[in-house]
Amino acid sequence: MSDATPLRLAVLGSPIAHSLSPQLHAAAYEELGLDWRYDRIEVDDAGLDDFLGGLGTEWRGLSLTMPLKRRVAELVPEVDPVAARTHQGNTILLDHGTPVRAFNTDVHGIVAALADAGVQTARSAVVLGGGATAESAVVALEQLGAEIAVAVRDTAKVSGSRGFASTPRIVALDAADDVIAAADVVVSTIPPRAEFHVVLPAENISGVLLDVAYTPWPTPLASRWAAAGGGIVHGLEMLLHQAVHQVRIFVSGDPTMPLPDEEAVIRAMRAAVE
Repeated sequence: MSDATPLRLAVLGSPIAHSLSPQLHAAAYEELGLDWRYDRIEVDDAGLDDFLGGLGTEWRGLSLTMPLKRRVAELVPEVDPVAARTHQGNTILLDHGTPVRAFNTDVHGIVAALADAGVQTARSAVVLGGGATAESAVVALEQLGAEIAVAVRDTAKVSGSRGFASTPRIVALDAADDVIAAADVVVSTIPPRAEFHVVLPAENISGVLLDVAYTPWPTPLASRWAAAGGGIVHGLEMLLHQAVHQVRIFVSGDPTMPLPDEEAVIRAMRAAVE
């Protein structure tokens, strides 16, 4: 990579105005001393192919949010094992503007956010929601050794999804109070407007909730969970940790290679969104 021309990166999706990825990535590259530009760009599913086809040689990487995550395998010559396992990706590494490899860093983001909260293993877990992030949550919780249930409004739709093919239990969201209350870990991927479907006991929740929705915070579900006695992990922690792996990919091409003084980079990224 040449230092003569600043490299470009961006997060793509629709809608995208709410994304905090530019703040996270800008803080990381400033801490690393890299003169890189990271933007947010509105791109929907219909426009993704044309966008990729028009990239110049200054482009180094892309972050993807909904509705683009499931398209990745069609667009790159190589998919990393986590993206292959989840049938989706949120990161594309570019070589002079040409897509070369896709990754899923959401799984790492969930595992790392829970680990920071002291959760490294779990016997039982529940994932709320049936979208792309929920599929990543299932894989993340498998890494913790948990027996997993997925709670959704449309059980038939999720049962037919290959992303949940190995999930032993799929239950209706409005009838999942018993499994939710008994779980060591719950990962909510549902938007706040759908949270009224989640029934919680009034007290005696002992598990930890990671709510991936991070604005507004606390979400209504997080507030109800804390009031019932459970522990809370802020959704920003998942966003932060998945972004750290994206930065690793864009810098070295390898999500397993730590950044120079990575702890300082993480501190700078966290400060940028607090």
